[in-house]
Amino acid sequence: MMRFDFTDKRVLVTGGTRGIGKAIATAFNNAGAVVAINGRTAGSVAKTISTMNGKDRLFAAAGDVGTVEGCENAVHTAIEALGGLDILVNSAGVGVDVPVEESDESLWDRTLNVNLKGTFFCCRAALGALRETKGNIINIASDAGLMGNPNSSIYCASKGGVVNMTRAMALELAPEVRVNCVCPGYVDTDMVRRDWIDKDDDPASLEKMLCDYAPMKRMATPEEIASSVLYLATIEADFITGSALQIDGGSTAGH
Repeated sequence: MMRFDFTDKRVLVTGGTRGIGKAIATAFNNAGAVVAINGRTAGSVAKTISTMNGKDRLFAAAGDVGTVEGCENAVHTAIEALGGLDILVNSAGVGVDVPVEESDESLWDRTLNVNLKGTFFCCRAALGALRETKGNIINIASDAGLMGNPNSSIYCASKGGVVNMTRAMALELAPEVRVNCVCPGYVDTDMVRRDWIDKDDDPASLEKMLCDYAPMKRMATPEEIASSVLYLATIEADFITGSALQIDGGSTAGH
């Protein structure tokens, strides 16, 4: 991982209790930042913090970001604990492959509420604090937000919304606040292994399929996504806003 210095920068990471979000929170913490970690429950956040180093620079900001109230509670808790906010990372997300015929309103609501509504309302709640610090926002989108995938219409809709919402916010909030997103392909997280690979009838074949999907013939690591997020948050990236950075091993270059 690249070396960054975020000494005393104040960061909130939603969905920071596992997978990509936890890797991002860990990377910021290792780079000297003080980090508020969001998860759905106080218990899940406390458990995550207990596994990390630098606990004196870690704070809990639990809340269900699938609701406006949960977004506002998590953001305001983080700002109060940190004494302000320099960087917001919207990493909370859900996703499942379901054909159109088998999709229902509850799946639509759950996916859009967390992935798109949650991202928007966390940004809105953090905006005052970020304007004060001329901070920045990094949203976690997906390669599925840049191209369609079969059996993923709802997920693609949510992540496509995150990508274009990022662009719109970047225009509206410049020059005070930068807004970017990253678009990972398949990432080797505990969720991918637990919910997809380990449940498959032929896990070895499924893992190979996920790796072969990208021209680089592997999945990304959570730490690779975290490195790109940290770069977008640095002063070196100060002229980058409205960007959708592909971190997909070439999947969106075409198939």
